[in-house]
Amino acid sequence: MIDVLKKIVLAIALPALLFAAWWFASAGSENFYWPPLREILRTFGEVWTGERLRTDVLPSVLRLAAGYAVAVLVGVSLGVVVGGNRRVRAVLEPVLEFFRAIPPPVLVPVIMLFAGIGDTMKVVVIAAGCVWPILLNTVEGVRAVDGVLADTCRSYGISGGARLRHLVLRSASPQIAAGMRQALSIGIILMVISEMFAASNGLGFAIVQFQRGFAIPDMWSGILLLGLLGLILSVLFRLVEGRALAWYHGQRRAQRGTR
Repeated sequence: MIDVLKKIVLAIALPALLFAAWWFASAGSENFYWPPLREILRTFGEVWTGERLRTDVLPSVLRLAAGYAVAVLVGVSLGVVVGGNRRVRAVLEPVLEFFRAIPPPVLVPVIMLFAGIGDTMKVVVIAAGCVWPILLNTVEGVRAVDGVLADTCRSYGISGGARLRHLVLRSASPQIAAGMRQALSIGIILMVISEMFAASNGLGFAIVQFQRGFAIPDMWSGILLLGLLGLILSVLFRLVEGRALAWYHGQRRAQRGTR
């Protein structure tokens, strides 16, 4: 419990300091586009009510969750296949590098042609951007599986699903988690970008509407909410990762202690 509290404190320490610096730096501001933080916070409470959270924040979070889940499923599945088979990797690697180099926001107009302007388009955009760090980290994690452990599994006749679960995925899980952590921040960015195109709700849509209506404090409150959402998701991810990879972190601490 103490370790969990330490992780939470470390996660929120720097954002709290930046928040305090913002408060004092903007305290006497009379700039229309740079309102004082106290005004933004007052607007925050007025704008982001229960109704607004239901109509804008909840749809955004659900789209992010759906796109992220698709990216994890596709990235890990394809990464295991590519990382575990040299011939498949040789064939697919140039194609994967080509598509990885295309910025996902550029694909939004193309995806709109095939998926329309509804939630499907937004989920596909999020998944298209999140899949790459997960896929590439999974490939490298699978390729780095200890050869001695692989030979041991072979000697004991461990194959198929048991080998995949207990050797491949377990060995690659630290790098998979690193890719998932990177993908989470990318997913939040793409969630906002996708909602700026032909949307009728969502955080990205709300922020653009505030900007077009010159409701500057409202716009800043939406940006602040996005930052808080990212912080909350980051803390939750760290907690889940720490629990799922407790064996790995314990192993690392033990190795550091023997040096």
